[in-house]
Amino acid sequence: MEGEIHNFIVVWAIVLASLCYSHTIVKFFPKGNSRFLAIIPIVCLFFILPLYLTSINLGGTTSFFIAWLANFKLLLFAFGKGPLSSTPPLPLLTFIPLACLPIKFQNSSISKVETTKKSTRSTLNHVTKIALLAILIRVYSYKDYLHPKIILFLYCLHIYFMLEIILTMVSTMVRVVTRVELEPPFDKPYLASSLQDFWGKRWNLMVTNILRPTVYDPVRSIAMDWIPRKWAPLPAVLATFFVSGLMHEVIFYYIGRLKPSGEVMVFFLLHGLALALEIVIKKVLNGRIWIPRIISGPLALAFIIFTSFWLFFPPFLRGETELKACTESLAFLEFLKHGKLVSPTNITCPLL
Repeated sequence: MEGEIHNFIVVWAIVLASLCYSHTIVKFFPKGNSRFLAIIPIVCLFFILPLYLTSINLGGTTSFFIAWLANFKLLLFAFGKGPLSSTPPLPLLTFIPLACLPIKFQNSSISKVETTKKSTRSTLNHVTKIALLAILIRVYSYKDYLHPKIILFLYCLHIYFMLEIILTMVSTMVRVVTRVELEPPFDKPYLASSLQDFWGKRWNLMVTNILRPTVYDPVRSIAMDWIPRKWAPLPAVLATFFVSGLMHEVIFYYIGRLKPSGEVMVFFLLHGLALALEIVIKKVLNGRIWIPRIISGPLALAFIIFTSFWLFFPPFLRGETELKACTESLAFLEFLKHGKLVSPTNITCPLL
């Protein structure tokens, strides 16, 4: 564990130095091909660095932050687009967290009163999710008495709670340091009314916000030169889900170090096709037939959960990822409790 923490510190020291370089080159390279060539070595480096981390919590989080978010933002920055591009240029202390962390600055037009109300509701919401996550971990002790499908459903909840808690913690730390309000990483995905609503407006908005300008918008723009404007979103949606599937395969490899099976890619391509079909149906019907939200929402969530059981979770669980993550989390809690690092091999996880 000590070696992993050392590697973690070294990796993030290199990340910070690389982002300082990326921030500086704007003075020497105008946006376009020259800046792109100057940034490419950093992009390659950010794909390599996560290989030096083997833990689920440190390695998995780092790979998502730098191999996906930072790389995509830097590619946009190379062409003068995305959140890192600004006139005048962003200060270094703003550029670095915005580049590698799952944050987005909130619209300044939102009133302070509304922000305070949202913050209060958000705090209660996150306390509730932490409590539910603790209950989930306790329930795992009885997994031998539960149906495997119920366990998989609990894993769905676990991933959602963990993602929201981790991303919110990161956003909160950045907000305290920068004193800037940030947009939430999720928007109640369990209230989604359709696949389009779930993937486009509610689930992991940081990924949505980075895939839209890097993949969806360019493909849609190119498609409009070849097909009618109303159908241009279809290839853009498929391309976006293809890239998302590819990046998930990469992140899964960083986490489990197992040969990609392609199941995660199929999961996202299937959802891309389903979402494209949903768009086609909406355009063809043009509002003549309306499905109540109380029906369309549960159907969309059922489809997401069913395909997760079928394609998303098998490669995730194949490397016993949940066991490793649980053990690492308990080892960290032991460190906070006793002030010393405990080898994960000496920790008993409730999942075992």
